[in-house]
Amino acid sequence: MPAISQPHHRRRRTYAVLAAAAGLATAGALLAALPAGAAQDSKGAGHGLPGRYQDVQLLSFNDLHGNLEPPAGSSGRVTEVHEDGTTQNIDAGGVEYLATHLRDARAGNKYSITAAGGDMVGASPLISGLFHDEPTIEALNKLDLDVTSVGNHEFDEGARELARLQNGGCHPTDGCYTDKKFKGADFPYLAANVLDEKTGKPILKPYWVWKKNGVKVGFVGVTLEDTPGVVYAEGVKGLKFKDEVETINKYAKVLQKQGVKSIVALIHEGGAPASTAYNYDCDSPGAGDGISGPIVDIAKNITPSVDALVTGHTHAAYACTINDPSGKPRMVTSAASFGRLYTDTTLTYDRWTGDIARTAVKSANHVVTRDVPKATDMTELISKWNTLAAPIGNRAIGHISADIGNSGTESPLGDLIADAQLAYGKELDPETDLALMNPGGIRAGLTYAAKGSEGDGVVTYAEGFTVQPFANTVNLQDFTGAQLIQVLKEQVSGTNAASPKVLQISSGLTYTLDMTKTGADRVVTDSILLGGTAIDPAATYRVATNSFLAGGGDGFPTLGQGTNDLVGADDLTALDQYLTANSSAANPIAPPKADRITIVS
Repeated sequence: MPAISQPHHRRRRTYAVLAAAAGLATAGALLAALPAGAAQDSKGAGHGLPGRYQDVQLLSFNDLHGNLEPPAGSSGRVTEVHEDGTTQNIDAGGVEYLATHLRDARAGNKYSITAAGGDMVGASPLISGLFHDEPTIEALNKLDLDVTSVGNHEFDEGARELARLQNGGCHPTDGCYTDKKFKGADFPYLAANVLDEKTGKPILKPYWVWKKNGVKVGFVGVTLEDTPGVVYAEGVKGLKFKDEVETINKYAKVLQKQGVKSIVALIHEGGAPASTAYNYDCDSPGAGDGISGPIVDIAKNITPSVDALVTGHTHAAYACTINDPSGKPRMVTSAASFGRLYTDTTLTYDRWTGDIARTAVKSANHVVTRDVPKATDMTELISKWNTLAAPIGNRAIGHISADIGNSGTESPLGDLIADAQLAYGKELDPETDLALMNPGGIRAGLTYAAKGSEGDGVVTYAEGFTVQPFANTVNLQDFTGAQLIQVLKEQVSGTNAASPKVLQISSGLTYTLDMTKTGADRVVTDSILLGGTAIDPAATYRVATNSFLAGGGDGFPTLGQGTNDLVGADDLTALDQYLTANSSAANPIAPPKADRITIVS
């Protein structure tokens, strides 16, 4: 069955509405024609004056997560579906190629804006994450990014660090990494729905207006309201996250009062199309077609004065139309993740009204292929930061016999990481019984093919960092058997009912997940065994998790109720030690079978 774990997020909403409309994701369009006379008006009536209608190019992407180099394995590919139904995988991503594609797309377009939908930084590979994502901000500056919303991962290191990325300055603890002071982002981060609890005001700009030759386009940026549920508690301390729809509608009115009638919402929240192919026609009719998830309800309730929605968070690719509250189709787009795609949207601006002619809006997702010349300035940037990271990143920490993937309801890498945390937990306390790992905390798979000069099968520290970049600690807590059973049921109930988050489990723990049932009943209680023995509800079990889960994150409130806490080192240290102790060039680790959870579908 398909994977049912979702990427690093928990949803307060549980919608499953299929959006109806029209248009292929790679050539999606609102199919009505421009108003009568537009063609001749757009040429300025032959007098050298601006015409009534001006096409504005909006290039957008989302969820880059500091992936400056081409992502490895499946994280660096997109799937394309052909007319005959066959599919092919295309290698994609890398800022050297993204820069070339964006620059080529802008060529000949005097009215061009580049915007992003959040999570530009956070959960980043070592080349960026080791330096608190300064390299990614530098790359985005070179990409000529005009504006972005914040995402939940912009808060991984807290609001102060986000402010530093915006405004510049050396890191308060690690200092300056080069002889030049970090200058910060050239573009504004928008955080309309993120308020300081004390002042009640947005911590960053809520909106921004692009202007050129009388053309004005406003942008409102928000992150998902549930950001506190998917970020380490310290990262959002002192902050309040407001409803996405209410916030966007509020600032749309503010912009209109300022005479800005063309408005784009940048929303770090998204949906799930019925296909993973980037060019899937999510507006096609038929059972099972469409897009589901939080963005559907959000889009249906955002004021019609907003002309297009650039979204993200779910790492999915789509260019769909979802009707606004007046029943009028409106473009909603997302460009997958990691810089593998970009979206090209044409907004036809009416100079007479100052608004977008929504009947002419069209969008298309394009692959960031690697068959174009690399942008030399990006190559130089990557080289500079790789040189600084090399002494740490190139250290070998283990050996594998084949790719160890992180996809699937239970993944081989999920099992490996859970085993590593159990082994580390037993070092801290021999009474440790099991380990649980959230799937969203596993950011990439381990690939057998060498990325650099380390050799095939060698796992470097940099590769481990890419897998687990959050620096969560490994925490030990005591739970009753009844609480442990409740934790497993929370995978598929409560806030996780519509989008289950199946925890990765250590060796010895087994159970059955029956997806033909609903809610908590999906976990077959009688099947839960530890070492072949049924869980005793009255007994006490010592459980290893990461600090994010230990705080009740990802919709697991019971994990926040553990006792007898013991905090260890970071989770990457646990993986590093496990690989080093259990593998060698002559005896590499094979991919675990991922057979601890029996799934009935």
